Amino acid sequence: MAEGVLFDVAARIIGRLGSLAFQEIGLIWGVQEELHKLQEVVAGFQGVLLDAEQKQTNNEVKLWLESVEDAVYEADDLLDEFNTEAQQRQMMYDNTKMSKKVRLFFSSSNQLAFRLKMSHKIKDINKRLHEVASRRAFDLEVNREDTRFIIRERITHSFVPKENVIGRDEDKKAIIQLLLDPISTENVSTISIVGFGGLGKTALAQLIFNDEVIQNHFELKIWSCTSNVFELDIVVKKILKVDKIDMDELQNDLRRKVDGKKYLIVLDDVWNENREKWLSLKYLLMRGGRGSRILITTRSETVATISDTAKPYTLRGLNQEESWSLFKEMAFKDGKEPENSTIKAIGKEVARKCQGVPLAIRTIGGMLRTKYHETEWLNFKENKLSRINQEENEILPTLKLSYDVLPSHLKHCFAYCSLFPPDYEIFVPMLIRLWVAQGFIKSSGENDSLEDVAYEYFMELLCRSFFQEEKDEFGIIKGCKMHDLMNELAVSVSGVGSAVVDLNRKKFHEKLRHVSFNFDVDPSEWEVPTSLLNAKKIRTFLLPCQECRSCSVDNSLSATIISNFKSLRMLSLKGLGITKLPNCLKKVKHLRYLDLSWNLIKRLPDWIVGLSNLETLDLSWCESLVELPRDIKKMINLRHLLFVGCYELTRMPHGLGELIGLRTLNTFVLSENNSLLRDSAAGLGELGRLKELRGELEIINLRHEKDVMSESNVGTPLKEKQHLRSLTLKWKRGEDVNAIDEKDILMSMEVLQPHSNLKMLSVSDYGGLRFASWFSSLINLVRLTLTACHRCQHLPPLDRFPSLKTLHLRGLEKLEYISDNTSSSNSMSDEMMTSLELLWVEYCPVLKGWWRAHTHNNASSSSSTENLSLPSFPSLSQLAIGKCPNLSSMPLYPNVEGIYLNGCSSKFVHSLFTHDVGVDVSASSSPHLSKLTLLTLRGIEDLECLTSQEMGNVPSLQSLYIKDCPNLALLPYHGMGNLASFRELTVMNCSNLTSMSEGIANLTSLQKLTIGYYSNLTLPPEVVVNLPSLQSLTIESFPNLVSLPEEISNLTSLQHLEIQRCPDLASLPEGIRRLPNLNRLEILRCPMLSERCEKETGEDWPKIAHIPSISIF
Repeated sequence: MAEGVLFDVAARIIGRLGSLAFQEIGLIWGVQEELHKLQEVVAGFQGVLLDAEQKQTNNEVKLWLESVEDAVYEADDLLDEFNTEAQQRQMMYDNTKMSKKVRLFFSSSNQLAFRLKMSHKIKDINKRLHEVASRRAFDLEVNREDTRFIIRERITHSFVPKENVIGRDEDKKAIIQLLLDPISTENVSTISIVGFGGLGKTALAQLIFNDEVIQNHFELKIWSCTSNVFELDIVVKKILKVDKIDMDELQNDLRRKVDGKKYLIVLDDVWNENREKWLSLKYLLMRGGRGSRILITTRSETVATISDTAKPYTLRGLNQEESWSLFKEMAFKDGKEPENSTIKAIGKEVARKCQGVPLAIRTIGGMLRTKYHETEWLNFKENKLSRINQEENEILPTLKLSYDVLPSHLKHCFAYCSLFPPDYEIFVPMLIRLWVAQGFIKSSGENDSLEDVAYEYFMELLCRSFFQEEKDEFGIIKGCKMHDLMNELAVSVSGVGSAVVDLNRKKFHEKLRHVSFNFDVDPSEWEVPTSLLNAKKIRTFLLPCQECRSCSVDNSLSATIISNFKSLRMLSLKGLGITKLPNCLKKVKHLRYLDLSWNLIKRLPDWIVGLSNLETLDLSWCESLVELPRDIKKMINLRHLLFVGCYELTRMPHGLGELIGLRTLNTFVLSENNSLLRDSAAGLGELGRLKELRGELEIINLRHEKDVMSESNVGTPLKEKQHLRSLTLKWKRGEDVNAIDEKDILMSMEVLQPHSNLKMLSVSDYGGLRFASWFSSLINLVRLTLTACHRCQHLPPLDRFPSLKTLHLRGLEKLEYISDNTSSSNSMSDEMMTSLELLWVEYCPVLKGWWRAHTHNNASSSSSTENLSLPSFPSLSQLAIGKCPNLSSMPLYPNVEGIYLNGCSSKFVHSLFTHDVGVDVSASSSPHLSKLTLLTLRGIEDLECLTSQEMGNVPSLQSLYIKDCPNLALLPYHGMGNLASFRELTVMNCSNLTSMSEGIANLTSLQKLTIGYYSNLTLPPEVVVNLPSLQSLTIESFPNLVSLPEEISNLTSLQHLEIQRCPDLASLPEGIRRLPNLNRLEILRCPMLSERCEKETGEDWPKIAHIPSISIF
């Protein structure tokens, strides 16, 4: 059991017994005297627990503590049962409809029976606790003063930015030199950084990965943390960041991704020592461009050896000077050396004890930052530092110092995190709900919610470097990870009370209280080990690695789990294929957190509302769920109701608004049947009563009718919800609004005004001509999505959103102009949308331009606008326009890096390059398109050519993709050839492009060429004669291609050749033998060629036998 945990549990019991509610219960049921005795005896135990935990090296003390633990936890369960019974009786009493069953429940005989039952239980636990107390034959000091919990002013990040890594400049230079070294004879080579945990291998790799020289040198950069699981499919998924299951698809995707590109892949925290597993991955990565590198960080020299590392780079600890510099940054304000000589001497001794390990220095230094007085430092030295006895390279004892000084409740919270496997990304809101469910959180005042206090706990642990944060797009911490050393520390301090189970584990300690599984539990194959069933006091059953199941399975596994563990506070049945909850669940009265996500449940049983202690009910992705329990209002402690992805849900139950403590409700489904609003379904009025909602909220099946709004007594149900971060409003799709008054349509949106704190807003299927007036109040909006608002003709003034980073407009079929500004002033709002980074506009068929005044004047008289300055999007990096055929102009975007156009007019395409917009562009801070690196043109049906002059306006262009442009007849080879950075050209299905001009020889820097889907295009020698840098060539869907030119041998840099769907191609040229760097050949769906290239037997096999990697499908 983790230190401080028992002290924390005892404190919770004492606090509960001292509450006014328990005193009243004891008085009513005549057990107040026994409860008072229980409070006194537990207080007696708590007074000596902290000292006893420090003396556990004495076996007698350790055994006594174990007996105390059993008794105190039993007392905790008893009080929870007592409180639960009281809550249920009060809830039944408050119900005015006293059924026969309820009257029986409150009958004098029933009351007497319960009183006697509880009285006996309390007396029994008192007796047991007295017996345990009497067995203590040793002295313990009384200490009720737990470590003080300080809420710091600075809680948003660690003390030092990641890039400010001290003492690694020489290491960084040396490894960068290895990465850039051109001498390697292999296409792809491996470099390993080796060192024990906490040295900063990952931080060093991050510095290198983000270095400007590295970023410019490698065409493709990928970061992947592999940790202790090195199965090929899992590693490939991490590299690609996808969730595909099919291994064939995965390996094809990976090979295509690295195909011909000079890449850098960082594999962080590798533990695999199986060479065959390494080779299976390396084989997929071999087709990268010459000079590609794989950088590995590992604790094991064996890993470096089996991964073909020429010479591992062994990372050493910081020297004394560097250690002291880092310690000063962490422990003292502004990193200044303390004037007090005693504090300075102790600090230097601490830095020395940390053995040059940055993680330990950062953690211990951060912990000491709040100690200002000499006496505090001396106390730390005498009571903590002097006890360290560690071997070389063993840093855990030092790291444990930061744990030892935590308050007991923070120790409890940190130790609980041992349930998560190494490198697991922990969802912070879930972690907070888990802590609350276990009772770890102490409310600091009547107005403080447990979740808010828990978040303070988390931030304190984060500030002390126990966690590493992961932020979302709004800068909010959504996820976190634990460094592998911190994970080891959590496992170490949690002791036998917690366990992470692997597939083959069979033995479990009977005192186990928290258990999680690091594999996908398959109910049809896995059985609960007998020794686990004997651990009857389990409080957490967690499935963090579970995958979803699409078919139902036998529910016997879940029934076995539930029936054996009656003390559960948290139960996860995630992804077990459950269709019906076992009846035995109704007896698990202590349950606070129930995870039923990714199951096949259609309806929850009515009795589930009897789980009155339930705080979190997770039904996410139960896609068959059609309704929630009718009496859900009886779940008076419910604070988190999650059911994202429950697409069959038809309504919210009436009475939901009575759950006033509800904080999470990510979906609110309005009934499609108006008659249900007053009877069994909740309307918007009930949503308005849920004042504490926060996070994300999606409202589905909104309607435009006036009667729906009035019947629900709506008011403004969202306006006071200041903690809502994301809001999605979905009107009923296909609703006929032609017969509805426009004022009523607008009112259906006006009443939904959110608080101005909102960060993300998405609106779909709204039927009005214009949007509500409250849009302009959303000054903190970061992302706005408007979808399928088919009648919309006027957008809200977008310049009112100074923080907007992402704007997505889709399916606005009547929208002609994005801005209604008709001003004739000489400036169009210079500060307009200065934060916008991503603009995505699609399926707006009548959209003409951004600004009505500009577009009108440009069409009639260019002279009237010659002095106008078009708005600029200085932060825009990505622009995507799709299926907007009438769009003719857009504002300027001088820093855009990627443009994706699909189904636009050629006029708009040409306007990008020529600035033919009738306005002055001199006000732009950067030349227009000067930073553009990627241009995609697709489905531009009237595009006939791109000119070299236009290419001259995009000096940074690296990649050009052209597809489905049937009238394109000319490519600007000369212009592309003048682009120093131009590397990749793709031309597909441009039927009017009947020949490849000799001008392609100008593309001397081209590294990748993909051409395809042509019935008439020939492949003359000119295509391949003068492309000295070409590393990858893909030829796809040439139905009339019968041969490749012999001059292919001139492509001396070619590493990858792929030929697809060329049915008449009968043979390969002799010149393919003379390609010195060709290491990968793929032939797909070319029947004649495939036959000739069959291994050993094919006529063309001798031509290709020297190629290392050949795939023929």
